[in-house]
Amino acid sequence: MQLSQLVETSRRVAATRSRLEKVALLADLIRLLPPRLVGVGVAYLTGELPQGRLGIGYAVLHELRATPTAPNVDAATEPLQLADVDRTFAAIKDTSGAGSVERRAGLLRALLSRATAAEQDLVLRLIIGEVRHGALEGVVADAVARAFSVEAAAVRRAMMLAGTLPAVAVALAHAGPGNGAGALGQFQLQLFQSVQPMLADTALDADAALERLGQAAFEYKLDGARVQVHKDGGTVEVFSRQQNRVTVAVPEIVERVAALPARRLVLDGEAIALSSNGRPLPFQTTMRRFGRRLDVPRLRAELPLAVSFFDVLRIDDDTLIDRPLSDRWQALAAADPDGALLVPRLVTGDGDAADAFFARAIADGHEGVMAKGLQSLYSAGRRGQEWLKIKSAHTLDLVVLAAEWGSGRRQGWLSNLHLGARDPENGGFLMLGKTFKGMTDQILRWQTEAFLSREIGRDGMAVYVRPELVVEIAFNDVQVSPQYPGGVALRFARLKRYRDDKTAADANTIAEVRALLPSG
Repeated sequence: MQLSQLVETSRRVAATRSRLEKVALLADLIRLLPPRLVGVGVAYLTGELPQGRLGIGYAVLHELRATPTAPNVDAATEPLQLADVDRTFAAIKDTSGAGSVERRAGLLRALLSRATAAEQDLVLRLIIGEVRHGALEGVVADAVARAFSVEAAAVRRAMMLAGTLPAVAVALAHAGPGNGAGALGQFQLQLFQSVQPMLADTALDADAALERLGQAAFEYKLDGARVQVHKDGGTVEVFSRQQNRVTVAVPEIVERVAALPARRLVLDGEAIALSSNGRPLPFQTTMRRFGRRLDVPRLRAELPLAVSFFDVLRIDDDTLIDRPLSDRWQALAAADPDGALLVPRLVTGDGDAADAFFARAIADGHEGVMAKGLQSLYSAGRRGQEWLKIKSAHTLDLVVLAAEWGSGRRQGWLSNLHLGARDPENGGFLMLGKTFKGMTDQILRWQTEAFLSREIGRDGMAVYVRPELVVEIAFNDVQVSPQYPGGVALRFARLKRYRDDKTAADANTIAEVRALLPSG
């Protein structure tokens, strides 16, 4: 298959807002892929590389994006094939040793010299991780199901168990017409093969959650590191949210699960570092336990980890993925007889009781609660309506310093806002993050005109503006960040509204933002 076919499909997918049309376009392309390239094509459509990170530095990529290689493409040139791109990426990945940086860059430049401008753009976006054509993994999963005439739910279940969508697509491609169900049936829960974690949607408050779910299970929402723990006899392995093996970094979790009576287990939970008084430490502090080249004994002494489990997918020989949450919780409670490793939980249909439980979670230092449907199945890798997170959000009034041009559905609009807080001591504003969330089409149109009328300069994708417009930004918490000059950043920032009743002089100061950093 020619790379141009994938590029054109990506363009058409980005140009439509209709999920059904996106699925149809992607399915048509997937049907055209030869079986040996199905995994590659599906990976590219989800914005992933089968080879993972290629080891090409940001400086090289920035240079190539800023000054694209002049395409050496004419009517006599052989069109660039998808297989050519995959082979080049594999060669780049395999390049190591002295001079490897230059050789990797040379391989990439040679590939780009054979590509059209549109093909170059896609190749670079794949490497950088910026393929944004409005087709997330869930949309591509539905397209895979349509392309091979199988149920979408069956593809998602297989994807959860396989860990990746390309593996499922490859199995379907090699199964042949009419054999899709059998191909998907080969994917089963396997010990020590991590499963994609189930994700949650959001709800404004407990009443909104109960309106969606009816009676529900409310659990503390811990702001730690998601962990999946597999046990078989005396062997215990721990996987991260990204499905990386992190066993060596968390010996206390290994020990606690090893001591549980069940011989075989697959548990889903959250690891979190606690202070000496038992209160949760900030997320970034917990994540120090999961870095590279760790001095684990020292860190274990300095930052001991607690773990709380909220789900079980297997206990001994009983696989529970297709059982409702109420059954899975009962099995989880049986697996931990003294309840020491269970997340705090309340089952209720009463809004006042749920609000009180939420207040207790906040008072205990956690970020909120989860509300879960009692009949919910474990549907991994997808944000559904059966698990809902309810958090305590804050707001700040900040100044827009710049905005970046959008892509995909937002092509042609200034979208990603650079946010700044006032710096009264030194004058001006200090940037503390970006956000593209919370914007309607009306806001995108308005702010594009407003920013361009205030433009003071450009740098690549960014348009810098006079610091005049004030926005109210909702966020979950503040964290230390060396990435920004103010030393802090907002987590999960999203636009609430423009404050046309305020001037930049009314914006929050950097000192006020720093005051929101978690203590301890």
